[in-house]
Amino acid sequence: MAIALALQLTFLLPAAEPALAITAPELRGQRSAQDLQPDMHGRNLQQQEFLKASMEGFDLSETDLRGAVFNTANLQNANLSAADLEDAVAFATRFDNADLSGAVFRNAMLMNSKFTGAQIEGTDFTDAVLDLPQQKALCARASGVNPRTGVETRESLACR
Repeated sequence: MAIALALQLTFLLPAAEPALAITAPELRGQRSAQDLQPDMHGRNLQQQEFLKASMEGFDLSETDLRGAVFNTANLQNANLSAADLEDAVAFATRFDNADLSGAVFRNAMLMNSKFTGAQIEGTDFTDAVLDLPQQKALCARASGVNPRTGVETRESLACR
């Protein structure tokens, strides 16, 4: 009788659903900027991820990008003037000919990124990690004082 009752209960109760786990790519997808638009001026994009994003020529001026991650992104000719990229990570990202004037890159990780021709007047790179050849190239044209932090660009790059 107990066996018959157990069999009846088995068919009456819904099967237990397996626990759903979220994977690392799904987590990254939740933080990835989904609506990339050429005009993103002044937006709050803190801790967003831009993986292989093509943002050439985009207007990201005055944008809050603190803690954002750029991985092999294309920001060539982009306007990042007065943008806040404190604690950002930009690995193998192209900033060629971008306007970085007045931007803040404090504590940013900028390994394997390129800044050829970028405008850096008043940009704050305090404690940013750059490849030595990029740091030397930036020092060759560094000028100005960051309007927000009051730090000279040359000082922030530890130029000699």
